[in-house]
Amino acid sequence: MRRPHTSPVTVTRVTVASSVFLANIPSPDRGVWEIGPVPIRAYALCIIAGIILAIWWGERRWIARGGTAGTVIDIAVFAVPFGLVGGRLYHVATDWHRYFGEGNNPLNALRIWDGGLGIWGAIALGAVGAWIGCRVKGVPLPAYADAIAPGIVVAQAVGRVGNYFNQELYGGPTDLPWGLELYRRVNEFGEADNLNGVAVNHIATDGSPVHPTFLYELLWNLLVAALVVWVDRKYRLGHGRAFAVYVMGYTLGRTWIELMRTDDATHVFGVRINVWVSILVFLGAAVYFVLARSRGEREDPSLLRGKDAPPQDEPGDEAKPDSDSESDAVDDDADDADDAEPEPSKAADESEPAEKAAADAESAPAEKTGDDTGTEKKADASSKSDS
Repeated sequence: MRRPHTSPVTVTRVTVASSVFLANIPSPDRGVWEIGPVPIRAYALCIIAGIILAIWWGERRWIARGGTAGTVIDIAVFAVPFGLVGGRLYHVATDWHRYFGEGNNPLNALRIWDGGLGIWGAIALGAVGAWIGCRVKGVPLPAYADAIAPGIVVAQAVGRVGNYFNQELYGGPTDLPWGLELYRRVNEFGEADNLNGVAVNHIATDGSPVHPTFLYELLWNLLVAALVVWVDRKYRLGHGRAFAVYVMGYTLGRTWIELMRTDDATHVFGVRINVWVSILVFLGAAVYFVLARSRGEREDPSLLRGKDAPPQDEPGDEAKPDSDSESDAVDDDADDADDAEPEPSKAADESEPAEKAAADAESAPAEKTGDDTGTEKKADASSKSDS
């Protein structure tokens, strides 16, 4: 039996298609660009972009709920610095061996631009800053948390792009088509430097490609943001319940993603510490979500206006100026009537025809006299008002 002929063209096409399909995600060759003496760090830019996005979106949601424009930005002035400090403190506390271990420089704990922000510390201390800001503005903290909830989780997603540039937060080796290639980076002295170095010739590190767990969390965060918006619109959540949905959704994903990561981390009972924290925070958010249900739907919009909100016009405010002008016109008419009253000496000199005309006027029907007098007064008042 004759063997079928294999076309080399067909084999080549299959090989090319397979190589394209199995192509891995390449890492950036660097995460820092030097513009003169100023280093531009991708991680820092992503953090700033995420903060701006969260404030912008939170402001729109706050106004839609009845709040005053500018409130979210004013409170963010307190919350953002507190959050950055809290995030750094959590990272240093849970990975203390990187900064205080033998041969390490403790001052590196201050180098926030090199990466390392713990979301739990950022949320905890950021909430303290937000509470202070809400007290200053006179608005409820739970309502503020509900407004900024989806923006925060999207900001976290943007921040994960910075982890991509830093070649951090990755998982174990994989042969999946979306595996991440890690490159060896060296600095100007030829030393290995993952954060500040540049990948020369794109030499892959041992174990590449790996699971891009930062990408998994990025996509998960976007789904959580969509979930928060949908649930909030459908059930009109208030009193911090939308924020609780964000916390539950995020921690649920963070738990399984954290278990995939292989970068250095502190372990408790053989499990990464962030896994334990995620579980505890999820349970706390779930309990709060159930208990806050008894408070009903969203807060009254009047509570969101704050202390420095402009006063609202009352129903009778617009009629007051007109009433004042009418009163002034009546007073002017009375003054004019007093001024126009004849002097006694002149009245005594009136002739007999004038007395007869006055008598006829008195004998006229009272209703007609009243109408004519009212008409004259109205005409006089109108002329005074127009002037």
